[in-house]
Amino acid sequence: MSQPPAPVPSSPKRAASVRRPRPAATPDTGGRGHLGRTFNTLSGVARERARSTHDILGEAAKALSTPAGVVGAAIEVAWVSTHLALYPFGLFGRPDAYDGHRYSLGELPPVQRGLVIGNVEAAGTPILLVHGMIDNRSVFALLRRGLRRRGFGRVVSINYSPWTTDVRVAAAQLAQEVEALVAETGYERIHVVGHSLGGLIARYYITRLGGDARVHTLVTLGSPHGGTFNAYALPSNLARQLRPDSELMRELSAAVPNCQTRFVAYWSDLDQMIFPQRNARLHHPDLTVRNVKMHGIGHMSLPINGDVVHGISTTLAQLDADGSTLTAGVTELKPPERRG
Repeated sequence: MSQPPAPVPSSPKRAASVRRPRPAATPDTGGRGHLGRTFNTLSGVARERARSTHDILGEAAKALSTPAGVVGAAIEVAWVSTHLALYPFGLFGRPDAYDGHRYSLGELPPVQRGLVIGNVEAAGTPILLVHGMIDNRSVFALLRRGLRRRGFGRVVSINYSPWTTDVRVAAAQLAQEVEALVAETGYERIHVVGHSLGGLIARYYITRLGGDARVHTLVTLGSPHGGTFNAYALPSNLARQLRPDSELMRELSAAVPNCQTRFVAYWSDLDQMIFPQRNARLHHPDLTVRNVKMHGIGHMSLPINGDVVHGISTTLAQLDADGSTLTAGVTELKPPERRG
């Protein structure tokens, strides 16, 4: 007899799966909560800042990699060393006298004689030089000499406190210096050249304290018109004012109706004190501005560069009282069009 087949064991029944609820979204899981969105936003800002920093450093490295950049860096190091030696003389030396041409035309070199004969007003208009942060008038030793050699008779450099902590206070002090220079020389309007912080102080005086009535032309050399990221390295009040999008920067970007002053802003792609370097450009819809880019020149070398000195001399020699040019071939600074 055949035996019946052995029974096949049945597979055990699987327990019914239980669906567990998902945990609530939290900032750590990148969920959709308010804190999560804030976390994602801050992360995006950080990534954008990192990309901007890479671009900025890349631009400076690109400038330094060129032959002109290498030469400019070497000149910067040499001039900084020389300037440190001259610094005490600028700090304790006698202030510049408000003197004019005290010599006859026959004693002048041809360049000086040409400016005095061609435009007596341009040759005599006072030029006030304003230095930068923790510096003094010795930084203008070569610029002052270069301007006088080109025929400008009244080139005055001043000192303000190296411990200045507020651009607004320094601008008010600059206003007093300008009024003293105007009273001494008899000229109702003057020119101002400002290096680094000095250019920003002069801009505040002109646009916020009514200084456009006294200043015909402001030339800035490496001034942080758009702020500088370097200012984040210092905790002082002045450094906070120099940061991009600071309260001072927002005040300077406000409307400046009917400003009479003409602006020329020199900036360099090798400026190690202004990051990004393009923030030394001046852009404002109410101001008449010409931005001049220099290649391969360090921050401290701008006042001694021959092309800069020549450009300043040409600009100040050729501008008429209303800002128009007197000689063909000189870049004209046209006033902005008024709306409405």
